[in-house]
Amino acid sequence: MGGARRLRVAASLALCALAFAAGGARQTIPAATDASGIHKIRHVIVIMQENRSFDSYFGTFPGADGIPMRDGVPAVCVPNPQTNSCVRPYHDPNDENTGGPHSAAASDASVNGGKMDGFIRVMSGVTETGGCPTNIPTCVVAGHEASVMGYHDARELPNYWAYARNFALQDHMFEPIASWSLPAHLYMVSEWAATCARIGDPMSCKPERRYFNVQDLPRDLLAADEKKPGRPDYAWTDLTYLLHKHRVSWAYYVMDGFEPDCENDQSSCNLHPQSARTPGIWNPLRSFSDVQAGGETGNVKDTSIFFSDLRNGTLPAVAWLTPGNRYSEHPPGRVSAGQAYVTGAVNAVMRSRYWDSTAIFVSWDDWGGFYDHVAPPKVNEFGYGIRVPALAISAYARKGFVDHHVLSHDAYVKFIEDDFLNGERIDPATDGRRDPRASVPENAPALGDLRRDFDFAQAPRRPVLLPGGIEPPYKPGYDGPP
Repeated sequence: MGGARRLRVAASLALCALAFAAGGARQTIPAATDASGIHKIRHVIVIMQENRSFDSYFGTFPGADGIPMRDGVPAVCVPNPQTNSCVRPYHDPNDENTGGPHSAAASDASVNGGKMDGFIRVMSGVTETGGCPTNIPTCVVAGHEASVMGYHDARELPNYWAYARNFALQDHMFEPIASWSLPAHLYMVSEWAATCARIGDPMSCKPERRYFNVQDLPRDLLAADEKKPGRPDYAWTDLTYLLHKHRVSWAYYVMDGFEPDCENDQSSCNLHPQSARTPGIWNPLRSFSDVQAGGETGNVKDTSIFFSDLRNGTLPAVAWLTPGNRYSEHPPGRVSAGQAYVTGAVNAVMRSRYWDSTAIFVSWDDWGGFYDHVAPPKVNEFGYGIRVPALAISAYARKGFVDHHVLSHDAYVKFIEDDFLNGERIDPATDGRRDPRASVPENAPALGDLRRDFDFAQAPRRPVLLPGGIEPPYKPGYDGPP
């Protein structure tokens, strides 16, 4: 935007910030005894893990649309061009997995026009014959291409399966964009992924899924604070604009650690640091113009503060939790480590004063190269992407409910908007920051409604505390137990 327009937007946001401070940090919400329907949920927590397909985690879960079986044996067999044979899905008991490429091109090749038979073929292009260094997450030793056909069950995922049995599982949750982590995380907070030709100018932004990586930036820019944000500058409107407008409190909790993804789907790269202070793949909000202009970069916090907010009664209405690489389940990160981290966060909510008024949504940002048998619906130019696991955990969640409706991570934004914003959607045409978007994904006719996963008429259900959960301090790196 031009300098004058930037000043007008910044000034209006500054005035809103003063009113926000004077009026309190949270939207006025009816007391729990007076609220009805979705408004019984006064806190929404989105926990976003990494790189697993639905079939790789819940492909054999009873009642779910899982791996096609015939007489107890997988009925599908995916071609392996290395051996001129095919590979069926198989149980993989390993805590560490290799995964595979998960770029936009890899998504297209894996889906293969809806045949869902390109997963091993994609892997064949990134294997190394001499073994892999331990710091290269996406490297795969030749002969292990078929590892993407492996799946886990309750033996490796006891807590995730326990959540599915006791709360709600969504078996048609798709990545909102057929691409990798950065675009998925941009959609999670803004419903768009784009590249902008001019800093601060939303109209210069064009939709993009073959995305640049913020780690292309010089290291000194990534270490900057709000006084020196550097590029990238995400100029389009994000959800926090509406939350700020309606005086709804929010926080984005980021774990100290490293980011495992390599730029442009490369098979080797150095690990880059991650923290609440550094913009990155899993921490995009610091680079949004709305967050910077509104002086809200301080809402991006260390994960340890999430637990203190629960204890101190300062949990915001909307919260996102982002792990570090060790606890992300991004290969070669251990499945058990990610499960322990998620369990610790869920247990903490269940033990807190917030349990009866909270909805926790757990999902994985992309498929990570792992096999899935359901072809993604085509809803727009770039989506949906390959199916991912997803859970809804709440005192009002339906017990053992499997939601078969078509969903994407856009449904989380829609739920937040319906709960806290009276159904107001991100609308670049009217929110003061016009951009080229013709529509927003929350309004896609194919998108289901997460309210189906709840029974708001039931009495709040008791917590289901599970063993093995961990809380800060967390450990850095990939290796070793949680």
